[in-house]
Amino acid sequence: MITISTPKGDFNVWTQRVGENPDIKVLVLHGGPGATHEYLANLGDHLPAAGFEIYFYDQLGSGRSDRPDEPGLWELDRFVDEVEQVRQALDLDRTNLVLYGHSWGGILAMEYSLRHQANLKALVVSNMMSSCPAYNAYAHDVLMPAMDQVALAEIKGYEARDDTTDPRYTELLMEHHYVQHVLRMPVADWPEPVARSFADINPQIYVSMQGPSELGMSGKLIAWDRTDDLGRIEVQTLVIGAHHDTMDPAFMRMMAGRFPNGRYLECPNGSHLAMWDDTETYFHGLIAFLQDIGPRRPMS
Repeated sequence: MITISTPKGDFNVWTQRVGENPDIKVLVLHGGPGATHEYLANLGDHLPAAGFEIYFYDQLGSGRSDRPDEPGLWELDRFVDEVEQVRQALDLDRTNLVLYGHSWGGILAMEYSLRHQANLKALVVSNMMSSCPAYNAYAHDVLMPAMDQVALAEIKGYEARDDTTDPRYTELLMEHHYVQHVLRMPVADWPEPVARSFADINPQIYVSMQGPSELGMSGKLIAWDRTDDLGRIEVQTLVIGAHHDTMDPAFMRMMAGRFPNGRYLECPNGSHLAMWDDTETYFHGLIAFLQDIGPRRPMS
């Protein structure tokens, strides 16, 4: 457990190291916001087996970390400060730190990189666009028209009534959205860590920042857009997209070209959780990237 300072007092966040490598230490930022590290469990199988050190971490309010009932804490700036405190506590720096962010964790990783790039060796942005307005446009213009329109109307009805806790709403999303764009396998076959993590999402954080809808962003992050700033992130960067993702793969490819030292990996059979439904492509590309990272020495 790491103690972090916040405007609302000190709290503890949970971390776990797997593997050992003095030169490549991957700090994992999970999605949600408000999910847990658990759905990314297979990173802890593949990366240490390839010789890399990995740190799982439940963000404040999530998983095994403290869960204060403090709505004022669920702000992007405060999460960036939290990541910096975790980095310092784990003694990670520009000689070894690879910051990995998936989904919301990708937003957090990009934002952290723009503020604290001097602390990074490399960056991985997995399954997250650099623009929430563009993400919403993709959902509205591409994903929703391809859905069963009767089911979509019913989903939208639940959202309009602010009744997204109804089991029927979840059932409709699973059948018409999740198994196509989040994890492309029958729900009964979802890996146990994924199911456990999704069941444990902190709704206070998720609804505040993402919004109640599963088909786009409507919370505090609705206007977030760093696309024009990607050129300022000069460390080696891997962008991972997937053909069936909730995120536009063409936009993800464009993002990789905006980073001065970016490269793109697309998972042709994958969705938002491509590490599970296109595992071979995902980890072959991620491991190759980590193997290619050259030394970044301490600043004099």
